[in-house]
Amino acid sequence: MPDSPTPEEREKADAELKAKEAAEQAALPYRWTQTIKDVDVTIPIDLKYKGRDLDVKLSKTGLRVAIKGQDPIIDGTLPHPIHVDESTWTLETIPSGKEISVHLDKVNQMEWWAHVITSAPKIDTSKIQPENSKLGDLDGETRTMVEKMMFDQRQKEMGKPTSDEQKKLDLLEQFKKQHPEMDFSNVKMG
Repeated sequence: MPDSPTPEEREKADAELKAKEAAEQAALPYRWTQTIKDVDVTIPIDLKYKGRDLDVKLSKTGLRVAIKGQDPIIDGTLPHPIHVDESTWTLETIPSGKEISVHLDKVNQMEWWAHVITSAPKIDTSKIQPENSKLGDLDGETRTMVEKMMFDQRQKEMGKPTSDEQKKLDLLEQFKKQHPEMDFSNVKMG
């Protein structure tokens, strides 16, 4: 069995992966960002185009953005469904020209997207650090659940027990103390 990587090797591998990911994302004809609740896509286009020149279609599981008569800029299947009625697109004039802004409202507001469309390169969603202010925007119960999920994810990455596994271990320890006469050597946790 190979030795596990040193922190320096892991850091170097993470940096290389991050650089590769950044290069893949930079090569896309659009930029995108996300929160736990939504995805925003911006596509720079030439100043000469107007809204009527565009062909933009949003569906529950698909996205198409094109300039009429040209190959689509984005055309594919979304990795997860969206609320079509809550999703929008606009054409905006910016200092460097124009851009199409697409706002996608996630159906499952508890998951990160690895890409905008399934044919695009993926990002490593385990490296996403949610902004604390955004976590604070969640209601109490949802925030508790998200914090527990984040804690459990970090514990798994470090090879430590999740919060639920730790509860079981604590209960077993308590039970062992109450019953010193019993043999627990063959107990399997699962």
